[in-house]
Amino acid sequence: MSVLNVEQARSHFPPSPPAAKEVVDRISDYLLNTNVQLGADYSISVQSTQRVLVDGPREAAKLFNAQSPDEIVFGSSSTLNLENLARALESGIQSGDEFIVTGEHEANAGPWKKLAARKGAIVKLWKPSPTVPENPYSTRIVAFTACSNILGSIVPVKEVVKAVRAEAKAKGAKKVEISVDCVAYAPHRFVDVQDWDVDFCVFSFYKVYGPHISGLYVRSSVLENSVTPIVHHFLKVDKVAYKLQPGGPGYEIVYGSTGVIPYLLSLTPKNDLRASFDAIAAHEQTLIKPLISFLIDPVQRERGVRIVGEETVNLDRVPTISFVVVGQRPLKSRAIVDFFDKKGGIGIRYGHFYAYTLVDELTPKIDTDDGVVRISLVHYNTVEEVHKIIAILKEVLA
Repeated sequence: MSVLNVEQARSHFPPSPPAAKEVVDRISDYLLNTNVQLGADYSISVQSTQRVLVDGPREAAKLFNAQSPDEIVFGSSSTLNLENLARALESGIQSGDEFIVTGEHEANAGPWKKLAARKGAIVKLWKPSPTVPENPYSTRIVAFTACSNILGSIVPVKEVVKAVRAEAKAKGAKKVEISVDCVAYAPHRFVDVQDWDVDFCVFSFYKVYGPHISGLYVRSSVLENSVTPIVHHFLKVDKVAYKLQPGGPGYEIVYGSTGVIPYLLSLTPKNDLRASFDAIAAHEQTLIKPLISFLIDPVQRERGVRIVGEETVNLDRVPTISFVVVGQRPLKSRAIVDFFDKKGGIGIRYGHFYAYTLVDELTPKIDTDDGVVRISLVHYNTVEEVHKIIAILKEVLA
């Protein structure tokens, strides 16, 4: 396995990550040289059309390992992409259909809840595991996250999907479509919609060091058979994901997103996305170990520090580490973050991070708006930086 060169990775970023220079350069290039309307026959418009409608989906498809660029649609956020998808599926939803969702990232739960309310479907909460949800006969949609943006734990997507489909088939379910939220997964592991056998998948490009735009994968057979166009009636887009894209996305942002692949490929000499993500995962384990070791130390345990999520260090979790301070001397999560902010130089956050249901159901009960302290590390961070975080934590916990 290739070893990640952190300094080389950081050289691709301006002083304030996380947008790689390859992304910034493309956005600038588009605005300076091809910022015109698409679809005309003059040379600059031809180049602009190529960049937005061909290059953008083609490169995004690689990040999903999608079969075709025609299965990719862009939107301003993952929430909006899934809201559009829910609208496009609405005509095929019947009263009494069941939507199985999790209490994780609301982007992949809220749109299905609202669709259920509109159509009289039933929403059930589920903790994804190889144990399938109850009553799969009437299940229509299963939506879960590949990685928790609070717990940092990775869900075995392929195993879950296989179990759901097998049970649904055995019980005679007419149609089950599966939506996976990879917003917290994509920075840390390779996304593979074909191997997973999912119907929908979404992530945000800023999470993979790109611009603020989201990509949505929709399986081609589902595009043809389940998705109703939500674009202008005269557009001939029945078999492509563009049918889910009312109004064009920001052209320069779509082209900017094509800079993500070159950056990721630069992380190892192998020029292979899987190799890059293997190196990312291996390096991130070195970041997780000292921080979790500190947080679960008996001294911190006595102080009231509790990790929200798994306390083990292995490849089943990413370096998104959340905790609270409870007990006889509790600390507000906001107070801990404020302490870091006054110190400067390190950015951490507090709150529920749009995983409201998960945080609201934690025991012991905490203030949902204050939520958890979340420290989000990625591959360009160093062990030395983790020790700086630990030093400040020692101060605030004293």
